[in-house]
Amino acid sequence: MPRPANDTRTRLLEATYECIARDGLGATSLEDAARSAGVSRATLYRYFPGGRDELLSAVITWETLRFFLRLADAVADAPDLEAVLVGGITFAHRAIEEHEVLQRVLGTEPELLTPQLTVDAPRILNLLQTFFVGRFGDHELRRGLSPQEAAEYVARMTLSFISSPGRWDLSDEEQVRTLVRSEILAGVTP
Repeated sequence: MPRPANDTRTRLLEATYECIARDGLGATSLEDAARSAGVSRATLYRYFPGGRDELLSAVITWETLRFFLRLADAVADAPDLEAVLVGGITFAHRAIEEHEVLQRVLGTEPELLTPQLTVDAPRILNLLQTFFVGRFGDHELRRGLSPQEAAEYVARMTLSFISSPGRWDLSDEEQVRTLVRSEILAGVTP
């Protein structure tokens, strides 16, 4: 019995990710990806008609979404927004620092990865904003600020600090708690 189509697509994404982990973004070819997934090049093109660029973009998006699923799991039991932010920022910092493939590609081929992350930035921001918007129910917001505006602010600030922490040590939970209280939540609460 043939596998469902989405299994083949997932297998292609997983196999391409393994190729990137082994060889890097620049050296990963369609032939490598198809061979690793155990499919023909024609099958690969059925799922990714845009070829190599579409496939690599899909793999980056897929891995980014997997990261956010792990992040959501990590903060699922947090009792309040502050705990979500502290736990989420700490988790994200550690996960990014420990992500061997990401660190290798950023170290050797940033020019190939950075543009894709820039393209994905609005989607990532939207995902975080949607995640945060429902978490403002127990918080008094600054006068005139809607939950959607507060969620956008918190999402933008969180992404900003994760990508460029400045003076903050994001591996130190107490520093992250101070950051959350003084820089992130202070921008949306009275």
